[in-house]
This record gives sequence, structure tokens and C-alpha cells, in this order.
Amino acid sequence: MTQQQDRPVTALGLAMAEPLSERTRAFFAKCQEKLGLVPNVLLAYAFDERKLEAFSTFYNDLMLGESELSKLDREIIAVVVSSINHCHYCLTAHGAAVRQLSGDPGFGEAIAQNWRAAGLDDQRAAMLDFVVQLTERPDTIVETDRQALRDAGYTNRGIFDIAAVAAFFAMSNRVASATDMRPNDDYHAMAR
Repeated sequence: MTQQQDRPVTALGLAMAEPLSERTRAFFAKCQEKLGLVPNVLLAYAFDERKLEAFSTFYNDLMLGESELSKLDREIIAVVVSSINHCHYCLTAHGAAVRQLSGDPGFGEAIAQNWRAAGLDDQRAAMLDFVVQLTERPDTIVETDRQALRDAGYTNRGIFDIAAVAAFFAMSNRVASATDMRPNDDYHAMAR
């Protein structure tokens, strides 16, 4: 995969910090090596390396750190929240991750378009019912909603992780939409 993109990463045109620190250059090189690209979301934050580091650290902890949620579960949450929020960047990038992790392009498309058509087990369906409610109507969450997750097999730590991932993507969706953040072209062809 190569990064072939002629348009700006965001509509704001914020230039990357000059010069980039050795740490940021190494981080971008690692992304290129592992992913075949540097995600545009990272380039969008590179105008301020402190913001880039804060974003990356939180993202990596939520999406790659220890959790009872699988990596696929966390990516599914990202896609469902992004679908509700109509976030082009996150639907494209995290839709590719769902396709890759599940090994099923059709499943990835169903999650992005209508997760209820994806044939999910009861545990994941309960997780996503909660995610939808939290994204659309956070003020309506009450103990019975948390108990429904416990009844589906999640611990209190799992419930926290579900909420944290959903909330992170609600924030990320808004930044991406406000700045017209453009997904890397490579994401469109991944895992199809």
C-alpha cells in the first residue's frame, strides 16, 4: 500500500510542526512499516505534537490496551458510533479495520450500514444497543441499561471500556467532521 493523495488532509490547512521531533518521525515510520501508511488523522494532529501525542496515547490505550473487549469489538463500536454521526473519515478507516479483523467484507459493510443486519450474537447486540443509546441519547442511560450489559456478560470494567470507546469516537467524529478530515485513499480498498 502506498499513500497516494493529492488533496489536503483537512480543510484547515494546518501545517505540520517544523521540524517534527525524532519521536514523531519514528512514530510515523512505525505506522508506515506496520500499516503501509500514516493515517491522516495523525497527520491532522501533527501541527501540534502535544495534541498528537495526547490523541495517540489515548487512542492506543482504548483500542489496543488491555480490555475484555476484543480489538474487533472496539472497532465495531467505532464504526457504529461513526455511522450514527455520519463521519466519513472514521467510517472509512475503521470500516477497513472491521473488514480486516473479521476477515469478512460483507460483515464490515453490514456494521457500517445497519449493524442489526450483521447477525450479531446477543452479547454484541447488547453492547451496540448501549452504544447507540449512549451516542444518541446519553442523558437516558440509567442503571437498567448498565445491568442489561452485565446480564449479557460484561463486567463493570467492560462497561467502562464500551463507554470510553464510544465517547472517544463521538469526539473524534466531531473533530473529523468539523475539519473535513479526509481518509487515506488506501483505506477504501483494504480487506475487500
